[in-house]
Amino acid sequence: MISPQTIQQITSRIDIIDIIGEFVKLKKRGANYLGVCPFHNEKTPSFTVSPSKEIYKCFGCGKSGNSISFLMEHEKYSYVEALRWLANRYNVEIEETERSPEQLVIAQTTDSLYAINHFAQRFFTEQLHSEEGKANALSYLQERGFTAATIEKFQLGYNPQARNTFAQTAILQQFNQEVLLKSGLVVNRNDELADNYRGRIIFPVHNNTGKVIGFGARVIGKADKAPKYINTPENELYIKSRILYGLYQARMQMDKADECLLVEGYTDVISLHQAGIENVVASGGTSLTTDQIRLVKKYTNNLTIIYDGDSAGVKAALRGLDMALEEGLNVRLVLIPDNEDPDSYVNKVGMKAFNEFVATNKKDFILFQLEVMLREAGTDVTRKSQVVNQIAETLSKISKAEDFTRQQDYIKQCASLLRIDETGLTNLVNKYKRDKISREEKKLPFDEAETIRQNSQQPEDVLDQDVAALLNKDAAIERNVLRVLLEYGLRTNDAGKPMAEYVFEELEQFHFDVPEFEQLYQQYKTQYEAGLEPSAKTWLYHPDEQIRQIVVNITMTPHELSQKWDEVMEGMNIVNRDVSAQDVQLSIHYFKLRKLKKMLEENQRDMETATGDALMSLIMIHKQLKEFEQQITSQLGTVILK
Repeated sequence: MISPQTIQQITSRIDIIDIIGEFVKLKKRGANYLGVCPFHNEKTPSFTVSPSKEIYKCFGCGKSGNSISFLMEHEKYSYVEALRWLANRYNVEIEETERSPEQLVIAQTTDSLYAINHFAQRFFTEQLHSEEGKANALSYLQERGFTAATIEKFQLGYNPQARNTFAQTAILQQFNQEVLLKSGLVVNRNDELADNYRGRIIFPVHNNTGKVIGFGARVIGKADKAPKYINTPENELYIKSRILYGLYQARMQMDKADECLLVEGYTDVISLHQAGIENVVASGGTSLTTDQIRLVKKYTNNLTIIYDGDSAGVKAALRGLDMALEEGLNVRLVLIPDNEDPDSYVNKVGMKAFNEFVATNKKDFILFQLEVMLREAGTDVTRKSQVVNQIAETLSKISKAEDFTRQQDYIKQCASLLRIDETGLTNLVNKYKRDKISREEKKLPFDEAETIRQNSQQPEDVLDQDVAALLNKDAAIERNVLRVLLEYGLRTNDAGKPMAEYVFEELEQFHFDVPEFEQLYQQYKTQYEAGLEPSAKTWLYHPDEQIRQIVVNITMTPHELSQKWDEVMEGMNIVNRDVSAQDVQLSIHYFKLRKLKKMLEENQRDMETATGDALMSLIMIHKQLKEFEQQITSQLGTVILK
């Protein structure tokens, strides 16, 4: 893990205008900067960046955050990857927290593999332009129609025919032999290191940050006994189930087009990119995995699979469907005709015709699967029964509440194609859902299992609880207390007391109803009492995304508590001067008044049913609460809450 000291160094050097300006054209507008939002299509700029608060917010789509969250959202980096990107930009040396010996070994191996792969990629690129490379590999690539720009974009290379050209070069550079073997670039033959990819065209495989994590090596021309492709063996970097070839080159266009085109091979990806179709990645010819599906989902929910039209291509396309449905992807299928593949077909018809073909030949994946299964079942009653069960199980994978309507539409269409009762198919789908929940219950503690059961029974239009909480007045008042605490907590009031301490004392008997606000408040208090100096800026870079988002929403948007707020401020004659102390005081008063009002209402309800001593006790409580309320309203000079 990156040490807190390093994170502090990074965040202290961040210039949000510098970072976001790398990706968005910004114009100064008053104290802030304005640009066209990179997260949704808009003509009128509504993307606002505040250099003083170090946050951004789009008032069109609602996206907001800090420099780190911008990189995470725009570049799809993890939190650690974003920190490393910033550290590299601002020349901050990264210190790691203390790790176990096992973790150190893994980290050292990973770093060594990155270094070896980077060196190998440059070596292969140089060899492509050597005399041997030009004669064997470059000429072949040019015959395939690949341009110099495309070859450079994908960093294609060549490994010479000689037995150990790369191995000897790597040893001279003092690379560790054990790690060289782990990389798959070399093999041990008769106690000597030999090149594993000799005489082959090299396709570097990148992760989503552009680092080379492995290679594919293709035989030039037709393969006889040798395999057509050799790929990097699995190691700390290269895990085939978590890789999509071309993702680094395609990620921005996938996000922009809101669609991912999935093909099988390296050359399919490269040819489509060269033709101007850049939102395309390859699965490497294997069945789709959950990790690959989640990589797609980082950028879009729409997946279009483009495979060969032969039976093998169809079966390959159908694998992984259920996983894609469980992850909430909208999946379509396009089959290339006439024994063509995407590579040959786009070269044959061109970009425009290829795009038109894809657009007009997208098949719904579930319905296509059902048609294939029905065609194979024919008139066999037993096989048709199996089809019904299989399609019901597939439909049960669409389990998210927001996809309820989509699932019902599928049930209706599938029941029609199967010529069975729609209610019966619905019941069968629900049975598979219940069976799945039952299986999960056996693996989980009771509380977690109960949560799964409740979530599976949610209606179609489930309102997000966090959003609902933020819409009510109580949450707005609680949020405003956190705003003044973050903005002014470290300042002192007229009595010389830090305003954070004033807030803690005033709210000692109260709590926040919104759990996330209570969590933030308690964490702030803990840090303050530990001698730290928490502020809006420090919390903007908190590793917990939920907390970062709450802080952004608190500090970036205005929070009107009452239509009379401005009148109160003017009445106290504090316009156009430092209002921090008064702002804190007013916010606390509003908070306490709101809590007291709720307590009074609850007490009043109890009084309506109480008798005897219990009633007398409630009357006394009511009197005390009213006295507290009057004390606060007298300090305000007006009754604001209605």
